[in-house]
Amino acid sequence: MPDTVVITRPLAQAGPLAARVAALGRPVQLLPLLEIHPLADSAALAQAMRELADYAMVAFVSPNAIDAAFAHIAAWPAGVTLAVLGEGSRAALAAHGVTPACADIVSPADAAHSDSEHLLQTLDLERLRGRRVLIVRGESGRELIGDGLRRAGVEVSVVAAYRRAVPPLTAALAATLRRLLAQENDWIITSSEALRGLLALLAQLQEGEAGAQIASDTDAGPQSAVVKMQQQHLIVPHARIAQTAGALGFTRITLTGSGDERVLAALQSRP
Repeated sequence: MPDTVVITRPLAQAGPLAARVAALGRPVQLLPLLEIHPLADSAALAQAMRELADYAMVAFVSPNAIDAAFAHIAAWPAGVTLAVLGEGSRAALAAHGVTPACADIVSPADAAHSDSEHLLQTLDLERLRGRRVLIVRGESGRELIGDGLRRAGVEVSVVAAYRRAVPPLTAALAATLRRLLAQENDWIITSSEALRGLLALLAQLQEGEAGAQIASDTDAGPQSAVVKMQQQHLIVPHARIAQTAGALGFTRITLTGSGDERVLAALQSRP
């Protein structure tokens, strides 16, 4: 049987890719490594969405940011540019009726590099100088876009739209992780935060198994869960995630560039 393809995206974004992987004849395992939760208090988000017309540009850092924000948007205001990182966010905008036919949407010029660094390189920073820009993101996140805009003389505001959390290590999740680590798989990792969260979960799993080993008074335990994971093959869309994976001890890493088409091509080229 072919290796299983483990898709670690948040559940809401995993379905379309899972269907296309299954169409290739590959077994698929959905394993969301980040849970997306609504804010405890969305008043600030709702207020910011009422004031969209006051901004020259609004930057959404993810499809989750778009979905959460558009729960408070009746119609996109004319003349306000949208900035997004990649095709997933463009698809999320289209699902809410916002397309290039009716709005100015900016994303990195090189679709293979859908990240904050390349978005900054694509933006007309001189045009934005002295104007207001809103960044819509999770409760925590990288400051690179905001810092880059501020250095260019842009007035930047930030509003949280959702919060992320690593799932708890339940008995069911522990069993799934053990099963996946018992064989070689292809792991699609689309977030450095998710990869770090996975290793934290495996460290918890490892601690529990170590305790069980001591209780059974055995001499030598099995290879650790973290080491087993480091031997798995990762497929990542961004150089930043590849760098994180390398720093965390992974050596079998395929960097595809952004977009599901490139991920699927990488899977099809696997021997």
